[in-house]
Amino acid sequence: MNETPIPASERECLRSLAKKQLEYSKLPIMAEREKLWILHNRLEGKRPMVVMEENTFLKEILPPPHCAHPAAARIERQLVQNIIAYETFDDDKVVPGFFQVPVSISTEFLGIKRNRKRAAEGLGFHIEPAFENLEEGLPMLKPSVYAYDRESTGSYEKIASDVLGDILPVRIINTFNQWFTAPTQFIVEMMGMENMYCAMMNESDEYHELMNFVTEDMIRCLRWQERQGILFLNNGNDQTGAGNICFTDELPSPGFSGTVRSRDMWGHINSQDSVGISPGQFHEFVFPSLEKLGNQFGLVYYGCCEPVHAYWDMSLSRLPNLRKISISHWCDEAFMAERLASPGCRVIYSRKPSPNFIGIKKEFDEEEFTAYIKRTATLLKNRVRAEFVFRDIYVLNGNIKKVRRAVEITRQVSEGMY
Repeated sequence: MNETPIPASERECLRSLAKKQLEYSKLPIMAEREKLWILHNRLEGKRPMVVMEENTFLKEILPPPHCAHPAAARIERQLVQNIIAYETFDDDKVVPGFFQVPVSISTEFLGIKRNRKRAAEGLGFHIEPAFENLEEGLPMLKPSVYAYDRESTGSYEKIASDVLGDILPVRIINTFNQWFTAPTQFIVEMMGMENMYCAMMNESDEYHELMNFVTEDMIRCLRWQERQGILFLNNGNDQTGAGNICFTDELPSPGFSGTVRSRDMWGHINSQDSVGISPGQFHEFVFPSLEKLGNQFGLVYYGCCEPVHAYWDMSLSRLPNLRKISISHWCDEAFMAERLASPGCRVIYSRKPSPNFIGIKKEFDEEEFTAYIKRTATLLKNRVRAEFVFRDIYVLNGNIKKVRRAVEITRQVSEGMY
């Protein structure tokens, strides 16, 4: 962390932004949304909630930065993101009345160096496997080494508190686990997807051993974080993984005495990388690990972009503590609507609309988009609690207004669903 003082003009800029964020956080609509989220997450919602994730197209809506000091620039970006998201499209996220400082955690996962070769431009990458088969790979694995950089975290917290702590309380959070409990992702990073699939068939006993090793290592990491005191309740204005807003009065879990355990928290679990296997293979090779991980948390959000319908009946319907499941553009919507409408099912239909309506083209076809959202609303009407989470948009092509219109149309269409 840069130890040089933040210039006076930049301090004033940050304090002005903090005051604006605080002002927005105190608007009556924010308190109303918080209540709506609590009801929604216990399946008593008044209407579907709408979330627009701006991270992927943030560069198109951010104003030019004012601050040059490294710490000041980092603080500025976070403050501006909260402000600009509300001003630009006003979804159902609640503007926080605090400033977040993430804990700094590093890891040598299983002693394997992961190697991605990225494309010169764009998001594409190629994984260079550390090993191609498990006869070669299993002997290479070691228990992971995790490190908490308390000094770096504390330094940033001190700087943020000094600049704006009298305006916005500074809160330490843990973002490390938001995408951590995804065992097949780490396996693909180590050996590549084709090699992973082949290992399931050709080295099935060894693959079970690998999945168990990875899963137990993840659980060991959660216990380590508990001992370090770097797990924090995420039952308020928090997010996990693939767009989940965490307001709930069902956490922490019974027995909570002040020290946060993983079972006092929301967890996010996914297995996007196993999308190519059969339901039987998924149940045999993947689900036992997901089941163990689900038992570590109080509430679970499952999934991201993978279609989940093929694995629902045999496996995912049995996932412990499941409260939300991601229904991506590739998912069989009608199938999952029927399953989640079953008596006693307490799982929210977390719809991920296709990003192509808002991204890709500069123009926004409101008629086509409205019809698309109406299909979901008609399937679920008066049967299933739902939310709409827009993710992976990446580019607006200069047409910022279409983001607000997408939020407005989704609200209008879904207003009468319950």
